Amino acid sequence: MGERITPEDLERLCWLSRLRLSQEEKEAFLSQLNKVLEYFKKIDEIDVEGVPPTHHVVDLTSVLREDEVEEPRPDEILELAPRRKGRYILAPRII
Repeated sequence: MGERITPEDLERLCWLSRLRLSQEEKEAFLSQLNKVLEYFKKIDEIDVEGVPPTHHVVDLTSVLREDEVEEPRPDEILELAPRRKGRYILAPRII
């Protein structure tokens, strides 16, 4: 693919993505996709030398608890089961 998306490129993209577009839609998308590529070209021209990478634009902190591994407690699980037999949980038949 060159610097611009050609009608042949768009046909291939449509085929790969299983899209059926009318001729009007193809012309509209072709124009829009080429405009997007022009914006990317402008972005590529920006001098970012010395700018530290930004992973988030907002300073976020996790409000969730730490993910800690705990030992399984089968006795507590068995106590929560509505029906059990010995060390097994009884469930209704499916078939």
